[in-house]
Amino acid sequence: MLWDNIPDWAHAVTEMLLLALKARDPYTSGHSYRVAHQAKMLAKAAGLDAKEQEMIEFASLFHDLGKIGTPDSVLLKPGRLTREEEAIMREHPVRSHEIMSPLAHVPFFQNTLSGILHHHERIDGLGYPSGIKGDAIPLSARVILIADTYDAMTTTRPYRKGLSNEIAYSELIKFAGLQFDPQLVQIFVECHPHWEPVSEDLLEKAMPFEFRKAA
Repeated sequence: MLWDNIPDWAHAVTEMLLLALKARDPYTSGHSYRVAHQAKMLAKAAGLDAKEQEMIEFASLFHDLGKIGTPDSVLLKPGRLTREEEAIMREHPVRSHEIMSPLAHVPFFQNTLSGILHHHERIDGLGYPSGIKGDAIPLSARVILIADTYDAMTTTRPYRKGLSNEIAYSELIKFAGLQFDPQLVQIFVECHPHWEPVSEDLLEKAMPFEFRKAA
């Protein structure tokens, strides 16, 4: 498997980055693991091969790494962001890409960068950071966006209760073809109820390579 071809030094670097993210914001750390699990399962259900599944899983683990550089006043704000704060938050995919780019000479990492950079692009072209649309958005990014949005909707935060699965599914369907890839939404809504959830114990203890084996 591709994970096994990553040099030992790169294993250490990625584990260090995930620990840094957890120290910066435990919620974002747990969110990243949950998104990685859901995105890999969606990639599998969509018929992608093992290589693509692993690259999507890994990109998902690091899609929000750039939030390390987001000010607390924005990252931890318990309410709606202002226009200026939203602009700051929208910088995180570029930051995530920049942090991971030094590893790009390892082929596996190179193949994950587009999913990291473009995971907030929208099918209708109104996403960020590049405003690309439709099939121009990398498939990995389209997969990650659905898993990312689902987890954001269903997770309970100190300032709001998470939505039920049924409401989250309806929101994904509502914005299919606008924000989300409609075919991937259909697959997710049909298959997600049958997936085993990621345990909190796993999220606390796992590093990315052990996470893959456990999932």
